[in-house]
Amino acid sequence: MSKSILRGALEILVSSHQLQLVATAIGASLFTGLALSSYNTFQRNQRTIAAKREAPDVTQPTVVFSRDVKDSTPTHEEYDETLIKEQLARNIAFLGEAGVEKLRSSFVIIVGAGGVGSWAALMLVRSGVEHIRIIDFDQVTLSSLNRHAVATHEDVGTPKVIALKRNFEQIAPWAKIEPLTELFNKNTAPKLLADQPDFIVDAIDNIDTKLALIKYCHDKNLRIISSMGAGAKADPSRVQLSDISETLEDPLARVVRRRLRKMNVESGVPVVYSIEKPNIKLLPLDESRLGNADEYATLPDFRARILPVLGTIPAIFGMSIAAYIITTLAGYPIQPLAYKNRDALYSRIHRELQVREKNNIPLDKRDVGYAVDEIWRGRSAISGALDKLTLLRWDKDQQLSLQNCILMTKEEAGAHEAIIGKPEDYYPKEIVELVHARFKEEKDISVYR
Repeated sequence: MSKSILRGALEILVSSHQLQLVATAIGASLFTGLALSSYNTFQRNQRTIAAKREAPDVTQPTVVFSRDVKDSTPTHEEYDETLIKEQLARNIAFLGEAGVEKLRSSFVIIVGAGGVGSWAALMLVRSGVEHIRIIDFDQVTLSSLNRHAVATHEDVGTPKVIALKRNFEQIAPWAKIEPLTELFNKNTAPKLLADQPDFIVDAIDNIDTKLALIKYCHDKNLRIISSMGAGAKADPSRVQLSDISETLEDPLARVVRRRLRKMNVESGVPVVYSIEKPNIKLLPLDESRLGNADEYATLPDFRARILPVLGTIPAIFGMSIAAYIITTLAGYPIQPLAYKNRDALYSRIHRELQVREKNNIPLDKRDVGYAVDEIWRGRSAISGALDKLTLLRWDKDQQLSLQNCILMTKEEAGAHEAIIGKPEDYYPKEIVELVHARFKEEKDISVYR
């Protein structure tokens, strides 16, 4: 009896000792995890504090925004101009010496340093723009690394504008980069957009703030290009560049377009957008957050839920914006083609041309599409109109061909067909010169077709 009692007591002691060992192991693991977590948080906070010390003090506009202020950015005198021109050699070959000089002396402001804004900024710096101001209040997060142009793990917790400045100093150390960790709104606009920028990029994803920026630029006659919705899109072939008045399908562009009309801004704002119909929605909030969703937004009036983003599309948006700015500032402007359900348009114009020519035409639907988009850039040669277009002969006494067909509205076509004699005697000089220039261009290109 006593032996069994003793054996039981020993088993309890052994079991208790094992439990103590398990408890000790668990406690040690928890302590180690908490210590590592605290250390990582401390390191991230230290990087953030250091980065903020590096950022300019935006409360002192006379220091931050004066173009005459001497800062730590090295001057041109400290760099070999021959090496700078060698770095920009491909741009010089494309845009010419004069075009690149215009680009180098320009000043661009980018509002929003996320996926779209960071790529636009990167390509502007690489292309020769030597004064860029980047405005964004946000910091780099792990989840933003899938779309940000330059951020790395080392930048997590750092203001996005500082991450960009550090990277750009490795690409063009002679450039003046102003990183401003500030939230743009209509009250801060006069300060943040000071110094007469040559171009402003809207890469904001909050509608009210986006509208405030566009309206301010419109009222102050500042050139701006705006990014619409790059989230929940995947097809790069659907990305378009057009005036805000000509946008289709993009839900964000639709809202912006309608609200701008109420602000008396009908057109004059180039935008990059996608005609792809998104079939992915905002990710749902965790059930514990549903009752107080606004508390989980980055800032008041900013969305709390997350929109899925494939990193490649914001990059395409940003580079499209950069291409538009580069060509415009360098004096090599592009003329974006407005998307208007092109295939149906080609079919209709082809049918009308067949009726007008009594079915005996040397052009098929592909030729019609080529004439509409490539020769005439989708616009009436007479008025520049985009709607109710049709093709017909320029000179009725010559055979119909790609070098003798002109795009104009149906109303203009009626007046054109009533012309007696040569059209050169009827139209203003600038229209005649445009038509002849496009025909010569087509003649030169036809050798390679």
